[in-house]
Amino acid sequence: MAAARAFVRGVRLGTYSIVRSRSLIFNSVHRRGISACIDPSIGLSDEQKEFQKVAFDFAANEMAPHMAEWDQKEIFPVDAMKKAAQLGFGGIYVNPDVGGSGLSRLDTSIIFEALSTGCVSTTAYISIHNMCAWMIDTFGNKEQREKYCPDLCSMEKFASYCLTEPGSGSDAASLLTSAKLQGDHYILNGTKAFISGGGDTDVYVVMCRTGGKGPKGISCLVVEKETPGLSFGKKEKKVGWNSQPTRAVIFEDCAVPVTNRLGAEGEGFSIAMKGLNGGRINIASCSLGAAHASVILARDHMCVRKQFGETLSNSQFLQFKLAEMATKLVASRLLVRQAAVALQEGRPDAVSLCSMAKLFVTDECFSICNQALQIHGGYGYLKDYAVQQYVRDIRVHQILEGTNEVMRMIIARSLLTES
Repeated sequence: MAAARAFVRGVRLGTYSIVRSRSLIFNSVHRRGISACIDPSIGLSDEQKEFQKVAFDFAANEMAPHMAEWDQKEIFPVDAMKKAAQLGFGGIYVNPDVGGSGLSRLDTSIIFEALSTGCVSTTAYISIHNMCAWMIDTFGNKEQREKYCPDLCSMEKFASYCLTEPGSGSDAASLLTSAKLQGDHYILNGTKAFISGGGDTDVYVVMCRTGGKGPKGISCLVVEKETPGLSFGKKEKKVGWNSQPTRAVIFEDCAVPVTNRLGAEGEGFSIAMKGLNGGRINIASCSLGAAHASVILARDHMCVRKQFGETLSNSQFLQFKLAEMATKLVASRLLVRQAAVALQEGRPDAVSLCSMAKLFVTDECFSICNQALQIHGGYGYLKDYAVQQYVRDIRVHQILEGTNEVMRMIIARSLLTES
């Protein structure tokens, strides 16, 4: 509780708004009030409502006005993220003794959902950064935690998660990046693909092979940007997520001190998967924010757009579509929050629930945003309207942090092994 109070220190708690267009026309989502049935604050404690308001306010004032520009100019908004870190968003579930906010997984989900209404892409990067900081905090020793976590929590330094390779995406345990022990250093060789923040970030949490084939041969190393032998590929051109750079991370005889290893040799795959359990909740939460914003955008458009002599809100077909969107949104939110609580409590169903949340929520929230675009008609396809950016930014959520096909595999495996 003390951490939560410190988290909202000195911040004005105001109503929040969502950018409606590239021309920065704002309409508060409270203009006509949030319908109680989709209100994201329902069921939260007073303190959770407080930092949820802080996050919504930050999204409205510091992110939404720049969302379209960051997307179109591919700007990595370092200054805005450092402001977010001043509110505690740089290490939300990192322990307070190394600069974190010490909040729960549920609190984290609430915050990421709110932030992503202002910019999904930037919030998604912040969620990856938080995952990396948590991995160092949780699996690092005292020296590692004190060396890296304070700067990550303040976002004076930024982090990237390096698991995927050109030849190993869903089959992550087959990764080939090698780390050969020579004296007191590992010599890394290999390439990581699709790395968020790659080339612009300072700390790389890298899964590499120190032993034989399979998951037990994988270890986890922290590699700093200026390390000789570390380089980066070209900046990828993407459909969405354009406010965060994506590059290949390349290791060529890159010498990394043994003291930079998190945990013991052979524990890297386990560390990576434990990070991803939380990452799946985080990315689902980012999808929730986009869907929440899109429902409101669709509702407001229906109330002003006229066809055949009356507003779209009088069309029973579109009323039913809006009702379905709202129902999917609330069902998604409930599943994410249930998974977050399970992970926080270390329950045996946590991994399955995290996978269910990632699968169901990213699929359904993309459907919500896509339907919101359809309700906008031709206007929804214009970059003057924010709904198209929500669609583009959350499409990748069905692919990363483990594809939704892999989520089905995890869930099925859990069911079948328990039978």
